[in-house]
Amino acid sequence: MTALDLSSPVAVVGTGTMGQGIAQVALVAGHPVRLYDTAPGRAREAADAIGGRLDRLVEKERLTAADRDAARARLLPAGNLSELADCALVVEAVLERLDVKQELFRELEDIVTDDCLLATNTSSLSVTAIGGALRVPGRFVGLHFFNPAPLLPLVEVVSGFATDVTYATRAYETARAWGKAPVACADTPGFIVNRIARPFYAEAFAVYEAQGADPATIDAVLRESGGFRMGAFELTDLIGQDVNESVTRSVWQSFFQDVRFTPSLAQRRLVESGRLGRKTGQGWYDHRDGAERPEPDTAERQQPPAYVVAEGDLAPAGDLLALIREAGIPVREEDEDNGTRLVLPSGGQLVLADGQTSVEFRDVVYFDLALDYRKATRIALSASQDTAPQTLAEATGLFQALGKKVSVIGDVPGMIVARTVARIIDLAHDAVAKGVATEEDVDTAMRLGVNYPLGPFEWSRRLGRSWAYALLDDLHLRDPSGRYAPSLALYRHAHASDKREGTAS
Repeated sequence: MTALDLSSPVAVVGTGTMGQGIAQVALVAGHPVRLYDTAPGRAREAADAIGGRLDRLVEKERLTAADRDAARARLLPAGNLSELADCALVVEAVLERLDVKQELFRELEDIVTDDCLLATNTSSLSVTAIGGALRVPGRFVGLHFFNPAPLLPLVEVVSGFATDVTYATRAYETARAWGKAPVACADTPGFIVNRIARPFYAEAFAVYEAQGADPATIDAVLRESGGFRMGAFELTDLIGQDVNESVTRSVWQSFFQDVRFTPSLAQRRLVESGRLGRKTGQGWYDHRDGAERPEPDTAERQQPPAYVVAEGDLAPAGDLLALIREAGIPVREEDEDNGTRLVLPSGGQLVLADGQTSVEFRDVVYFDLALDYRKATRIALSASQDTAPQTLAEATGLFQALGKKVSVIGDVPGMIVARTVARIIDLAHDAVAKGVATEEDVDTAMRLGVNYPLGPFEWSRRLGRSWAYALLDDLHLRDPSGRYAPSLALYRHAHASDKREGTAS
């Protein structure tokens, strides 16, 4: 089944931010568009607002005046639902309440034809549950746009339990014809993006709750080492703490309170206090006029070590050896079967974060994962109270000599970037193994939906097939709550790799 013909009318029910955005997308693509809202006058106001945005597109030379005028002529407010009778697609973007959505679609089903495609833009409710109220549930799908809909390319096309593949295909092809990047997804809590993205927030909050580092430092490490566009604290302040926590809580409850999705107590307290982020002026940060943004913790300048001894290949941080040599610090390489680490002149060791803690070993400093050690501008280090000051000073000086700012955090297993990336990879493998989406669609969704620097599977290939499993297995031993227990899918992935490489599993 192909995309809807451009002559086919499209209706949008609900004229808030998302409704207006979706209507604009369909309108610019060339469809006649009907707007409906239960509040009197809202559909007309929304049509005027969309017209204003079309004017701005003309001013920016992204739309011709002729196309704008034609689009305006195709945009019609509807006074009641009966005016949507000839529409080929109706997209709902109303209040996130199951009963409200079910009642709306029951009414629509008595108005539109039986082959009209019905879609919900829900981000947190079950598509199956909404469609379960319908007489013909096979033509019901989720079309989850991301805000702002006219700008962000991703659309999650969600098939409920009863969705007919022909209608899912029509929705997918229509979204693609509108210039979007659709991904196919089964009906699962959070769909793709909101399911797999939970650790990005959860692990940052967990490090904070463990007093490992303050929000500004964690955010800086996620950006400047992990390559994420924004840190978890600043991003949730932008989204709204109430909105972000609501999605987390919805996914957690939908998975029967699975510990892997447990909400943050610190975020709950923030919401309870009314500090919801930018929209209230305060969240994790103070956004009021004149407020100063806190600086991340950055270590004072230290002398670099005279040399380092590299034991093993340092994978996936092998690029560090070239950077150290380029900085003029001699590197002695020794083949070792029992690990990969740098040995400093003091005798202390510098080890890539692996899910263990510094307190377990004598004189060890851990360094965090970086997306690209050459491009990273900040590196996090962790040490215990038993780590020799000279070892920490040499480790700090080494990374400073490579042009990096250094943030020293608490003795947190898995540190910041490493544990976050490992958990994202794990949830991605678990989702694919359970038929939620393909690897390709997961990577597309996470890059386009939340602007991750790499998709989880691309990250997994870059880091090595067993890296995430090994780190999470170590974390699980230290926190046996189940939060860090590697999924069966990740276990199989890691051990299948071992067999292919001829090593013991």
